[in-house]
Amino acid sequence: MLVVQNILANKERYIKALAKRNFDAAPVLDQVIALDEDRRATQAQLDNTLADSNKFSKEIGMLFKNGEQQKANLLKEKTAQLKENSKDLSAKLTEIQEQLAELLYTIPNIPHDSVPDGQSDEDNEEVFKEGEIPKLEDGALPHWELAKKYDIIDFELGVKITGAGFPVYKGKGARLQRALISYFLDKNAEAGYKEYQVPHLVNEASGFGTGQLPDKEGQMYHVTGDDLYLIPTAEVPVTNMFRDDLLQESDLPICCTGYTPCFRREAGSYGAHVRGLNRLHQFDKVEIVRIEKPENSYKALDGMVEHVKDILRELKLPYRILRLCGGDIGFTSALTYDFEVFSTAQDRWLEISSVSNFESFQANRLKLRFKSKEGKKQLAHTLNGSSLALPRVLAGILENYQTPKGIKIPEVLVPYCGFEYID
Repeated sequence: MLVVQNILANKERYIKALAKRNFDAAPVLDQVIALDEDRRATQAQLDNTLADSNKFSKEIGMLFKNGEQQKANLLKEKTAQLKENSKDLSAKLTEIQEQLAELLYTIPNIPHDSVPDGQSDEDNEEVFKEGEIPKLEDGALPHWELAKKYDIIDFELGVKITGAGFPVYKGKGARLQRALISYFLDKNAEAGYKEYQVPHLVNEASGFGTGQLPDKEGQMYHVTGDDLYLIPTAEVPVTNMFRDDLLQESDLPICCTGYTPCFRREAGSYGAHVRGLNRLHQFDKVEIVRIEKPENSYKALDGMVEHVKDILRELKLPYRILRLCGGDIGFTSALTYDFEVFSTAQDRWLEISSVSNFESFQANRLKLRFKSKEGKKQLAHTLNGSSLALPRVLAGILENYQTPKGIKIPEVLVPYCGFEYID
């Protein structure tokens, strides 16, 4: 959520920057400014009314003490009216503050200057590519066929139990999943991220805190009986551990990692591009989250990108990095890098990670601040990244590592799996 003071100071710059997102900010920012003016005027009226009420209350005591009952009673009537006025002003102030908050919730984050112009994912900018795309034997299969051939993932059984998008992993497929989770967590821990196990359901305040709510796209599963939400990513519960906190500068940076299942409705996702593991309603993911001082956050973002690169190098998967354009970047993000692995059998790139800096956007919603050594309180910066999402990593391994003998396990995963081939 944007800070009102920053909107007042940077209105024209924000309008221009948000145009990158194809967001017409001018009328919304004008409304914010008008509401803020009304809020400040109402607050001033309320403060003056309360001050007068307190002043008269003291005078009433003195008048009664001096035997001036008539004057005292007149002031009592004025004080009673002031108290009624203060109630009305308090109610008005609350209403204005709620309207202002609701309006601010509709405004996306200001994109970083390096975010390219563009309308859709077709306009994203490739900034890095690494790894050799393997040449497969004739008759190479996509991962959903390999899953069936080696009996390691059962998509039909998932439909029977729940519905489409909820696969069942079996035998060596389940063990490979577990191996990937353990490997990712170990790599993150070695890089200084503290591991957490967090709830898989969150309350409404947590959803608002990290920007998943209000859920305009209908992607979150809502448990209506308890008014809880299934998490779309570990980012939500992990970041919300620090909601309403006032940290010390010496506490930063805070680096967290966690594994969770993730749940997304993926409303409107149909077609061949979502076959198999390409898009699921439930999937596993290991996440990294950082809380940083503002001046360090972009250096931290670069470090997160290098960390994910290192994992993909060890897995020996061909990948590329995209800087997302204004039309494709997420609502809460100031700058996002997407990692994509090349699926040789499908002959297409598959997104496997997003690494983002939210600057103070989430922190303002979370009321997550830190106190500097000089005692100044300010909003922290939050960052997060997939390290990594499992389904498409698994799809890339199955397809790129298929051989006539079977599916070779990446060398770095063999100690975790306990086997070298799926055959």
